[in-house]
Amino acid sequence: MKRHSFIQNGAILIPALWSVDNLLKSLQTDPWNIKMLTKEIGIFTERGGTILFYLSKKGNVVVDSQFPEQADHLISEIQKKNDYPFEVLINTHHHGDHSGGNMAFKDLLKRVLAHSNSKINQMKVAKERNMEATQLFPTQTFDNVWSEKIGKERVTLHYFGAGHTNGDSLIHFEKANIVHLGDLMFNRRHPNVDRTAGANIKSWINVLEETNKTFNSRTSFVFGHAAEGYAVTGSKSDLTAFKNYLTALMEHTAKSIAQGTPLAELIKTTSIPGAPEWKGDGIARPLTAAYEELTTAK
Repeated sequence: MKRHSFIQNGAILIPALWSVDNLLKSLQTDPWNIKMLTKEIGIFTERGGTILFYLSKKGNVVVDSQFPEQADHLISEIQKKNDYPFEVLINTHHHGDHSGGNMAFKDLLKRVLAHSNSKINQMKVAKERNMEATQLFPTQTFDNVWSEKIGKERVTLHYFGAGHTNGDSLIHFEKANIVHLGDLMFNRRHPNVDRTAGANIKSWINVLEETNKTFNSRTSFVFGHAAEGYAVTGSKSDLTAFKNYLTALMEHTAKSIAQGTPLAELIKTTSIPGAPEWKGDGIARPLTAAYEELTTAK
């Protein structure tokens, strides 16, 4: 190639490369995802448990906060959608991937709401880790039922007993008929069972049964977590499937204990008989919790 041709072609090529680079940057997606379930209610996913939010002129409602960086992302996105104030932040339970971002809301809202056990657990963990100064604890708690009309929605919180912890709330947006279950529901993903915070699998099964009785066939549910390829939203059929998984987990563990199988051998199980949809890593967590629950003297 002649020198003048190279320079001429290069002069065209270099700007073209910059244009492609800028184009690629412009096409890059944010690390988070927002999906609107109704005109006013949506879910936010990034890192941690699923967040649900309700946009209202009377004050925005947010359920769970993930971590500080993710909470900042959510706040920014909501503020792009409207300039309404934040009314209340609700924590489904105390775990850091659901309440770690609370502090981002400190100067933005009037109150933080959770079950009374959830607040106790959050304060206990914060004290143990010397992190009390970096936490925004619930300012309002409830024991069994809490309900309030906010804008066009009535938001009702239920507590049906111990499950994933001893302080898991169900949050029902009654008009939209959407319920956030937090970590009471792991969709086709092996659950964490936090026995240090009062988790109980037998009770968890009863909680899921009560949930199915309380809500109707048209209710949509939001889940705390889901396995890759599965949604963080679903129906009563998903709750029934998870309840069957927990039942099968307890039956398999009880049978193994009766046969004299030690815990070290039990956790080598690769799948729960009768619940083949639950696959992947993490099976040792629920197996260990079930073993401890069934062998601990009451």
